[in-house]
Amino acid sequence: MPKPTNRFVCQACGAVSLKWAGRCESCGAWNTIAEEQIPARPGAVAKAPAGSRIEFVDLAGEAEPRPRITTGIAELDRVLGGGLVPGSAVLVGGDPGIGKSTLLLQTAARLARTDRAALYISGEESIEQMRLRARRLGLADAPVRLAAAVNLRDIAATLDQARDAAFVVIDSIQTMWLDAIDSAPGTVVQVRAAAFELIRLAKSGQFALALVGHLTKDGAIAGPRVVEHMVDAVLYFEGERGHQFRILRAVKNRFGATDEIGVFEMMETGLMEVTNPSALFLAERRGNIAGSAVFAGVEGTRPVLVEIQALLAPNPAGPARRSVIGWDGGRLSMLLAVLEARAGLRLATTDVYLNVAGGLRVSEPAADLAVAAALASAASGQPTSAGTVYFGEVGLSGEVRQVTQAEARLKEAAKLGFDTAALPRRLAGGSRPIPAPEGLRLRDIGHIADLVAQFTPVAA
Repeated sequence: MPKPTNRFVCQACGAVSLKWAGRCESCGAWNTIAEEQIPARPGAVAKAPAGSRIEFVDLAGEAEPRPRITTGIAELDRVLGGGLVPGSAVLVGGDPGIGKSTLLLQTAARLARTDRAALYISGEESIEQMRLRARRLGLADAPVRLAAAVNLRDIAATLDQARDAAFVVIDSIQTMWLDAIDSAPGTVVQVRAAAFELIRLAKSGQFALALVGHLTKDGAIAGPRVVEHMVDAVLYFEGERGHQFRILRAVKNRFGATDEIGVFEMMETGLMEVTNPSALFLAERRGNIAGSAVFAGVEGTRPVLVEIQALLAPNPAGPARRSVIGWDGGRLSMLLAVLEARAGLRLATTDVYLNVAGGLRVSEPAADLAVAAALASAASGQPTSAGTVYFGEVGLSGEVRQVTQAEARLKEAAKLGFDTAALPRRLAGGSRPIPAPEGLRLRDIGHIADLVAQFTPVAA
């Protein structure tokens, strides 16, 4: 009879090695390699039986696809691409306490109140703890079926019998345990096997599955990366626990657009939808402060206006510090170099602090022009115009390049009462002009020096 064998698996990336090491050669993480036992399979060395022939079908098919399940939470439906797809698996990741369980419990309650069977299985909380949360959120009367379990064999047997289930939540995938594998819950082999079995049940039972995943200190979902490839959609919950705003972002979606976001506000009664995030992000803006500029951005298909704040502090003694919240630190360093080399803005001995107000993380290069305006305003002490929005990408030679979805950005700015938009020259009046919404004046910026020149009377 074959004996079980041992192997060493990195708990961060899932790489397998024959011996233990302090550092994983695949991902470079330290102290993440753990020993795991592979159970012996009786008869594994025997000749495997011949496989059966599979049948192919046409791409079009004859049966109509099942309609999506709308959750009743518009921001979540937006991120999912229109609602939950029956038989799909969604992985929701986020920091502890960010609101993952709250959002999924609210979703389960909404669906349960529309006569759809919603099951919530927790491996982290007891039944009484889940009931306490439901009472705090005002959901105690929702007909959600609760269970506290970690044994995957028991969960699989239960889901096989729950033929009416429409939505199933597993909170969390790191707590699931398969007794056929001699390894602790949360290890790579357990997480991979549990995810595979649960996704198989969702496909065969045609219910929408939501898996909660923890994040590592590096901000990635804990466990092997293969889990993110196995599921149909990966959603990340962003934001600070001490901040009221939460951003739900889709980084993978087989049934909809990626990089779509949903905006929520954390209240005492749970997560509330923010239907107009631009107005909320700009609610506390003061237009007479130097170092502030409004960026007209786009997240997925939604235009969003946010405030970019810059603060400069002289530091002639030591190396200048660069601190960034909500933007790419490497792109800030590049933009500072361009401002100094192409526009004569001297910031080499100045500490630079940059912040995207509201907790939103901006990733698109179109924010370059707004960041440059905030830096130039802070350096000169002259505020930007309170009614002006900025967007445009800045190249290494200082030119301001065109960006996508300019019309959507301008319409959002006009809707919120802005009267001027500073944007790349080709968009404003060049070879591909775009119409300006009523009441909005376009001001073209061809070079970064043209923007800095607006603040030179004080800066010089």
